[in-house]
Amino acid sequence: MIGRRMPQPRPRSGLLATLLPEEPPLDMRILGRTLLQAAVVGAAAGLIGAAFFASLELVQRLLLENAAGFHPLRAAGERFLGPATPTAFRPLVLLLLPAVGGLISGLLTWRFAPEARGGGGDATIEAYHHQGAVIRPRVLWVKALASVFTLGAGGSGGREGPTMQIGGALGSLTARLLGRSARERRVLLVAGVAAGISAVFRTPLGAALLAVEFLYRDDFETDAVVPSVLASVVAYSVVISIFGESTLFAHAPRYPFVPAHLPLYGLLAVLVALFAAGFLAVLRWVQRTTRALRLPEWSKPAMGGLALGIFAVPVILIVGAAVGVEGYGLGLLGGGYGAAQLAITGGSLLPAGWSAVEILVGLACAKAIATSLTIGSGGSAGDFAPSLVLGALLGGAFGRAVGLLLGDPAIDPGAFALVGMGAFYGGLAKVPLAALVLVCELAGSYDLLVPLMLAVAIASVALRHRSLYLAQPATRRDSPAHRDALALDALAGLKVREIMETGRAWASFQRGTPAAEVVRRVSDLPWQDVFPVVGEDDAIVGVITSEGLRILAGARELEAISLAADVMQPAVTARIDEDARSATHTLLAAGLPQIPVVDERGQLAGFLGESEIAQAYVKATAARG
Repeated sequence: MIGRRMPQPRPRSGLLATLLPEEPPLDMRILGRTLLQAAVVGAAAGLIGAAFFASLELVQRLLLENAAGFHPLRAAGERFLGPATPTAFRPLVLLLLPAVGGLISGLLTWRFAPEARGGGGDATIEAYHHQGAVIRPRVLWVKALASVFTLGAGGSGGREGPTMQIGGALGSLTARLLGRSARERRVLLVAGVAAGISAVFRTPLGAALLAVEFLYRDDFETDAVVPSVLASVVAYSVVISIFGESTLFAHAPRYPFVPAHLPLYGLLAVLVALFAAGFLAVLRWVQRTTRALRLPEWSKPAMGGLALGIFAVPVILIVGAAVGVEGYGLGLLGGGYGAAQLAITGGSLLPAGWSAVEILVGLACAKAIATSLTIGSGGSAGDFAPSLVLGALLGGAFGRAVGLLLGDPAIDPGAFALVGMGAFYGGLAKVPLAALVLVCELAGSYDLLVPLMLAVAIASVALRHRSLYLAQPATRRDSPAHRDALALDALAGLKVREIMETGRAWASFQRGTPAAEVVRRVSDLPWQDVFPVVGEDDAIVGVITSEGLRILAGARELEAISLAADVMQPAVTARIDEDARSATHTLLAAGLPQIPVVDERGQLAGFLGESEIAQAYVKATAARG
């Protein structure tokens, strides 16, 4: 007797290979394991993120503070090490340090992982859409080391961009080690991105939304929402268990909603959009200039670091003289969250009146240039943090300015700083929803939700033709990662009865039909690849495939003693009133070239195969124009 063989998927070719994916969409059967894997990715990202943050703070203490005598300005939630030992300011050392950090970063990325250069956001998006969600495992340590040396030596950039790519690499690696499908690999990559951001920014919901939103200009990754939330929560929990629970910024306990201030928030959004466009223009100019330099690739981040040192040291000398302490840069180097904290809450370093407005605007301009020199030359530093800082500086300056002009005591510059932060990054990175939630989490409440909605919406419209991430496709339909699956949308409005094959003669068999008769009859039906086996009531109870018949024809002694019931396999059918898209997924999952179609009584009504599906797709897309 011949044992029953389960069908094996066969390679697709021709038009159908272009139209149909090799795997069905994510479904409930794999959702549980995907969530478990997302939790594992979140835990690992939390540990790696904590180690990255601690390493960065340690290198910055050794190089910037102890060696150069620089005083970094930190946000309230950035405290990790104790107070630094007072050290004399050494301008020459500080001038050269960013170049040294850039050189080490350039050598690491050039030798081991060129995709780890720059901010990390574009490389992650590129891997998701064009590289099958595969990020090489070496990116984990190359990006971490390159970023530690870039930022620890004074590069102007954030740590969230690097952890975004590191988390994505961790998710991709986990999926590959477990042998997951391409779709699950994409989901885990996004979950890793969310976990990486949450680990260092401590905004679990905002990080999850950012991970699914930043992949597109006008869309978001629906499949990855829940796994990203879970990974983000786990990473956040790991980090706060190590460093304690605290928000990044100190802020007012409450920001009352004043409807009369909405026009001011709208005007702020317009000004923020103008500045963001200017910042992006400077960044792109530095990138083009760097690419045009006839220098080895590994040396370009060092050149950018040298330019940064030459630019920053005179500014720091001026600021130090103004505040009476040498080596103060008010957040010009590094992530700059201390400058955002200054814009939100003020402090002894920020004078009152119009002088504060001038300092914040000047610092925003200087920070934009410093960031462009670092990231634009290929330094491994994120563009996420500088964008938030620039928005906060502009918002803080605007809030203080309108407060002075209008004399309104209800105007809180900190509220405008937080709204400016969301408008700048939300509009420029095309992540309006994530920006809303991020700022609300940073503020510890949703008091600013309405002005944020207004400002982010205006900035998003104003910046609709500009994006911080060049690799972003417009929507899922424009992504190679989803092109095959979305091709089946054209079949969603069709029923199986409209496209199935009914006009040809076909063969079906009883359980007791001799195998020799099966072989003889099918030879006259070259178009039919699957042969139903029916029971007493003519309902389909199994199918015989071409593969089974080939095996039978090669064993004459078995053919003589076997029945149809011996060579059939479990029935795979489509219903005549079923959605054509759903039936196509059934065909794909079975790995068969065609499947029988049954009517309301379960009896054979026709066949649905690759040819019928391809023809229906062509007609449907032609009708859509």
